[in-house]
Amino acid sequence: MAGHSKWANIQHRKGRQDEKRGAAFSKVAKEITVAAKMGGGDQAFNPRLRLAVDKAKAANMPKDKIDNAIKKGTGELEGVDYVEIRYEGYGIGGAAIMVDCLTDNKTRTVAEVRHAFSKHGGNMGTDGCVAFQFKHCGQLIFAPGTDEAKLMDAAIEAGAEDVISSDDGSIEVITPPTDYMTVKDALEAVGFSAEFGQVTMKAENETELAGEDAVRMQKLLDALEGLDDVQEVYTSAVIDA
Repeated sequence: MAGHSKWANIQHRKGRQDEKRGAAFSKVAKEITVAAKMGGGDQAFNPRLRLAVDKAKAANMPKDKIDNAIKKGTGELEGVDYVEIRYEGYGIGGAAIMVDCLTDNKTRTVAEVRHAFSKHGGNMGTDGCVAFQFKHCGQLIFAPGTDEAKLMDAAIEAGAEDVISSDDGSIEVITPPTDYMTVKDALEAVGFSAEFGQVTMKAENETELAGEDAVRMQKLLDALEGLDDVQEVYTSAVIDA
């Protein structure tokens, strides 16, 4: 990304996520419920559930709410039956966007997602129109100044797929999605704590946006992320922070 600071962009993304944590409880609770329904209520045997619970704890979600969400998934408490669905489309400058949803009403959700795209200058596309531009993986970002050689040795030993250093000094560790928590735990055990981490759909190629285009793209992403049924929004856009 010529002339662009990857670290600044990561900090920008992280800051925006932190701002939204208070509103994230219902979305995280949905994810916990679905994860528990699909893989059981034991985090030791359900990586998706453990990841969702970690996200809930990071958002300071009370333990009783986490436990109740798990119980709804396992059937111990009555809950809503959610369906997973993904929508794809294009944003400003042709940047690719994928929107992952959990919903109990597909008709409502598709209408809301389509409206957000059209209102903010994007276009909702057909299934598969941009999915090929993304890789499903775990991603851990380490701050500039991290010992690259030691981190690389530890990451590869822990089972990471790749270690990528950026011009600004930040280091990115890529893992198979199912091994994300294992690699994260192994790195933390030897003193490497990521500033930012997630299981994500990582864009294979990025679209850099600045100025008015960056502002418009951020508004589109915010509109999509603000929808109740939307869990995650992935994009190839890199917004100049």
